[in-house]
Amino acid sequence: MADSDAQDRTLPASPRKLAKAREEGQVARSRDFGHFTIIGVGIALLSTLGPALASALQETLARGLRFNLAAVQEPGYMGTRLWEMTVQLLWVVLPMGGLMICVAVINVVAIGGWNWTLKPLQPDFSKFNPIAGLGKIGSKAQLIDALKASVLALIVGCIGGMYLKAHIDALGGVLAMPLPAGIAQMAQTLFGGMLLMLLALAAFAMIDVPLQKFQHAQKLRMSHQEQKQERRESEGNGEVKAKVRQLMREASRRRMMAAVPTADLVVMNPTHYAVALKYEDGSMTAPRVVAKGADLIAMAIRDLATTSKVPVLQAPVLARALYAHAELDREIPAALFAAVAQVLAYVYQLRAAMSGRMPMPGDLPELNVPPELDPHHKAAE
Repeated sequence: MADSDAQDRTLPASPRKLAKAREEGQVARSRDFGHFTIIGVGIALLSTLGPALASALQETLARGLRFNLAAVQEPGYMGTRLWEMTVQLLWVVLPMGGLMICVAVINVVAIGGWNWTLKPLQPDFSKFNPIAGLGKIGSKAQLIDALKASVLALIVGCIGGMYLKAHIDALGGVLAMPLPAGIAQMAQTLFGGMLLMLLALAAFAMIDVPLQKFQHAQKLRMSHQEQKQERRESEGNGEVKAKVRQLMREASRRRMMAAVPTADLVVMNPTHYAVALKYEDGSMTAPRVVAKGADLIAMAIRDLATTSKVPVLQAPVLARALYAHAELDREIPAALFAAVAQVLAYVYQLRAAMSGRMPMPGDLPELNVPPELDPHHKAAE
């Protein structure tokens, strides 16, 4: 089953999966590159500071082995001398250790980039399951790492053995030299062997860095199904989004229909379009569209307006222009101000006539609607 899943994962990892892997601490790392950089910097330090370190070591040993009768008779002298020598050695060891730590951090950042996460430190009790770990022992990545480590150990061991065999006489002669000269001779002899081993580590690092990046990319590969699932998670399920949009449309429609009884008039074309307008002098700079719709919604607006005793006027051209160019809950376009003002004036005259304050007006006058705002006029052209 695992082989089948690996065969299905043929697509490169998406940016989202790469980011998630970095959050979990999964980045490409190369141990061989780390060994090469740390040992290389260590050899460089020894070659640069070697004479000074050898001189300091000789002086420390000479001072530590120098005694007199008064010093031997003093009970606390040996402890004091030991502490002084320890402090002197720490002044050498601690700076070099700090530099090695910095080199190790730079080495990690150079391969996989800076990645700060605490998730790898969280306890994962599934890793204590020996049965689950048996499958990882025989995995391809583990076999490659084991083979690479074995070959590296064999090559480095052969280089070290051959170098020591070639310089066995020089190393044996160190025993007959004075201590300062013996230390210098030993350092010079071992320096050449370390350079040879450093060359071997450099060769392995050049192979291991691209290999680790390749294995990391292979490990994070995705199948077509995983990409589809990720896309659905990032963009949202299409059915759920459609349902949400439907609910939003229904809620907007309910709010719109609730505003129809408060409108001043409804302009219709007689069955296809309906636009409800409201104007409050002093609080609005222009009439506002409180509801609009086509076909069945237009009929519902008309019926609700009739029930609520809101005037319904047949003005096809104006209704079409308002439906096409006016936004819901927004003021009407400036180009339609004149036509809407004519309609509102007619409605006010009609209300005054119905209350007996003035005679009944005649038919609705011809409205001043720019032809370019009528969608039917554009279609006819």
